[in-house]
Amino acid sequence: MAAATRMQTPRETPKGAWTITCLLFLFMVVNFADKIVVGLAGVPIMTDLELTPEKFGLLGSSFFFLFSISAIAVGFLVNRIATRWVLLVLALIWALAQLPMVGAAGFTTLLICRVILGAGEGPAASVAIHAIYKWFPDEKRALPTAILTQGSAFGVIIAVPALNFIIVRYGWHYAFGALGVVGLAWVAAWFVLGKEGPLAGIEAVATREVRVPYARLLLSRTFIGCIAAAFSAYWALSLGLTWFTSFLIKGLGFSQEQAGIISVLPWIFGATVVITAGLLSQMLMARGYSTRIARGVLGAAPLVVGGLLMALVPYGGTAAVQIALIVVGSGLSGAIYVVCPLMIGEFTPVAQRGAAISIYGAVYTLAGIIAPNVMGRVVQGAANALDGFLLGFQVNAVVLVISGLLGLALLWPDTERARLQAAREATAPEFA
Repeated sequence: MAAATRMQTPRETPKGAWTITCLLFLFMVVNFADKIVVGLAGVPIMTDLELTPEKFGLLGSSFFFLFSISAIAVGFLVNRIATRWVLLVLALIWALAQLPMVGAAGFTTLLICRVILGAGEGPAASVAIHAIYKWFPDEKRALPTAILTQGSAFGVIIAVPALNFIIVRYGWHYAFGALGVVGLAWVAAWFVLGKEGPLAGIEAVATREVRVPYARLLLSRTFIGCIAAAFSAYWALSLGLTWFTSFLIKGLGFSQEQAGIISVLPWIFGATVVITAGLLSQMLMARGYSTRIARGVLGAAPLVVGGLLMALVPYGGTAAVQIALIVVGSGLSGAIYVVCPLMIGEFTPVAQRGAAISIYGAVYTLAGIIAPNVMGRVVQGAANALDGFLLGFQVNAVVLVISGLLGLALLWPDTERARLQAAREATAPEFA
């Protein structure tokens, strides 16, 4: 029955789908440029504002204080409101939240603006994924999801050299102002070109979907597995956003200019991993592999490998080897960002998909509150900065391995779909 309903879903990609994909890719570019600026300017900010590592860790975590709450609230909202307008409002919030830092902003202003920015960016990835799924049928979603996800990497790759130039030449305040202007430019482009995808309503009618109680969705093993697996990947990502540049400068002795160049390496490698994972997942699906293999195993196994590599960082011997282990170890985790939304979308009714993906995003990104704080406390308590950073990366390694193993055990989206389909049919009169 589940396979039959999937076959009824239209296989053609609507006209304009790739234009929207490009716009949403740029949306994520801006999103991650906004995220990286504090980490990139970490040393100048700590110097100017006289912040300890622990206090800077608090600043890095502050971005996530309202991140998850906002993600969940907006996730339920997009079940009823067009994603076109939600995306527009979110991007406008980002742009306006950057502008106060152009002036003589102190720690409190910076902290408040980062909290507001986090509230605006919390729902971003989930809403963008929900929006793009309205343009592509299930079996064609892996590649556009990978492209959308890679807005994060390219946001860093593009932004780091430009922002670092501004930081070095004009000061960190103007880097925030530049991001505000770029955000307003995207808002204008989306207002003119953004559209709502046509497939969501067609899918819901074609499958005659019955809603599933949210408790049943959220407690399903694959949903829990997605959260566990993505949590560790986001731990690594949030360390990269907040602490990697400071590690290069204070731990390894690089200059701000050198650190700015090196800081793009994890994102270049991560972009390669994510695009490869998207193509490989779609290819495996086309060749008849189950989504357990093409999505579950493909996403979780790299977490274990990446964690084992990260565990070797303190034994790297040279700065080059240590950087390489961090780059590859953290970059491998990116595959999970492609496959988890696909798996959740696979077994979740269309009418509930926006909320389900947003709740997933809200929970796993809690790592963004924990990881920068943990690193800040470890660095401050260590005998020297380098020892503190190396211990912090080993903590990340343990988290990666454990969550990767949990992912391998729990990610079974095909059987999840069949189980929930049977449960919906059994309870259709009650929940229709």
